[in-house]
Amino acid sequence: MKPILRMLAASTAVLALAACGSGSPSGGTEDTAEAAGGELTKVTVGVIPIVDVAPIYLGVQEGFFEDEGLELELQPAQGGAAIVPAVMSGSMDFGFSNISSMLVAQSKGLDVKVVAAGAASTGEDGADFGGILAAPDSGIASAADLSGKKVAVNTLNNINDTTVRAAVRKAGGDPSGIQFVELAFPDMQAALERGQVDAIQVVEPFLTGGQKAGSTLVASNYVDTAENLAVGAYFTTSAKIGDDDGTVEKFTAAMNKSLEYAEQNPEAVRDVLLTYTKIDAETAKTLTLPSFTTEINRAGVETLAELSVSDGLITEEPNLDELLPQ
Repeated sequence: MKPILRMLAASTAVLALAACGSGSPSGGTEDTAEAAGGELTKVTVGVIPIVDVAPIYLGVQEGFFEDEGLELELQPAQGGAAIVPAVMSGSMDFGFSNISSMLVAQSKGLDVKVVAAGAASTGEDGADFGGILAAPDSGIASAADLSGKKVAVNTLNNINDTTVRAAVRKAGGDPSGIQFVELAFPDMQAALERGQVDAIQVVEPFLTGGQKAGSTLVASNYVDTAENLAVGAYFTTSAKIGDDDGTVEKFTAAMNKSLEYAEQNPEAVRDVLLTYTKIDAETAKTLTLPSFTTEINRAGVETLAELSVSDGLITEEPNLDELLPQ
């Protein structure tokens, strides 16, 4: 959930930058042949330095990918705006992004295919890894009170403003008058305290940080949108699957082992966060972790797709059979 997450804006410019990345994608037949002779197949994976991707770091640490004959290069990126076009161009083999970004990508005709789950809502109201915060004296007591207010999200026209609107509707409010403001997660709490916005939608560790600073949790927007909502996932292209299905199957198998390990070992997740994020040890101990299930709740993705159409994010509902694993 992280941070979770930039849109596809200016994708042409980002693609040019992503194509210059240092990662070297797998060479298909050549690398597979090397693996058969005892060498590992090298694959590049685009990740975002947020809580959501902890399982893949644990999987590398625990040797799950090596067990499958894979050597991972984890290539950090700012968000989906860099990762999606890099995977499309072949400069990355796999990538992590939020579900809404992938829905948008597919609506633009991009060859996106989910191959493994990533991070999902805990499903617990008031105890999720994402939520909406307001100042304690703001008079905002529930999502319904956000009608006509100014709300900060990290990326406009993406999963967070979509789910904020869903939370407002569920609480009986009208989201049509909300003014969304794009701010980076690290800047949101200060903007809230200065009165520049009325509420902020944040994910961990900014959710815990904001509450420690005195802000009030008024809604768990992922929980309000759909049961056990899938927020992020790992993807490649159907062309990659067709050309190098063996590597894709190995990646999926290792990723599933990593997700299961993360779900069963939350303290290992908290420890590994210190190796690739700027989260301090004290915050890592107390923040709420996502659910690291291996299953993608299709009903939740369908809800996101429907909301994306009604909110004008995409013009028509995507073909989820083409996007999601069967």
